Amino acid sequence: MRTLIVVPTYNEIENIRPLIEAVLSVTPSQVEVLVVDDGSPDGTGKLVDTLAQASPRVHVLHRSKKMGLGTAYVAGFSWGMEQGFEAFIEMDADFSHDPKYLPRMLELLADHDVVMGSRYVRGGGTVNWGLGRKILSRGGSLYARMILGASIRDFTGGFNGWKRPVLEAVNLGTLRSDGYSFQIELKYRAHLQKVRWIEFPIVFEDRKVGKSKMNRRIVLEALGRVWGFRINAMKAQGGALKRLAAPCCGGGCGKSQTKSSQ
Repeated sequence: MRTLIVVPTYNEIENIRPLIEAVLSVTPSQVEVLVVDDGSPDGTGKLVDTLAQASPRVHVLHRSKKMGLGTAYVAGFSWGMEQGFEAFIEMDADFSHDPKYLPRMLELLADHDVVMGSRYVRGGGTVNWGLGRKILSRGGSLYARMILGASIRDFTGGFNGWKRPVLEAVNLGTLRSDGYSFQIELKYRAHLQKVRWIEFPIVFEDRKVGKSKMNRRIVLEALGRVWGFRINAMKAQGGALKRLAAPCCGGGCGKSQTKSSQ
């Protein structure tokens, strides 16, 4: 499949060149990289411009200011769809998502609609995390799993692969979440579409260079939105049931309409 790896950046000039080089070295030629840069003051976007001139597999989407992780992914996915890509991978710019896992993710995407690199399945884990961060992250995924009724073990993880039809089905334009909540909302919407998904183990290592954008406030704010995702889904299902129960208008509405799940 022609696959686009979407990498949002803000002040990642120390990481972006070695990351792109590593990604290109472990993936085949039909895999390309799109950096979505939010006007990084450190010149990240300009550096990627130079890298893009040297390789047809590297692209950059410039945004004027810091607009958030969720909107960066939506912009990247939308750009890729316009260019005809068939699959998409989310990936951090700071090497916390090790490029060595990309061949396995691509292999699994051949037979699944969604592939999630998971810290919380057998063989997965984290490196250089304090106890508080471990509790917050694992507890957040458990909380989301219980409220949303999905068996996904790493709801908040950001190293994921998506087939194009899934992203088309979840209605990207209506996503309003960011950060942790973006990952939860997108996975939950995919779950509601009854897609074929799988989690495979990865070891997540905290960044060694640069400053993390994640903090406790962002995580807690994200978890506060989980009930909203569930309630909105229930409202949507209720509306669908009302439409199905509406009396026939006599104009051909008796035709059977079925929706096949992937």
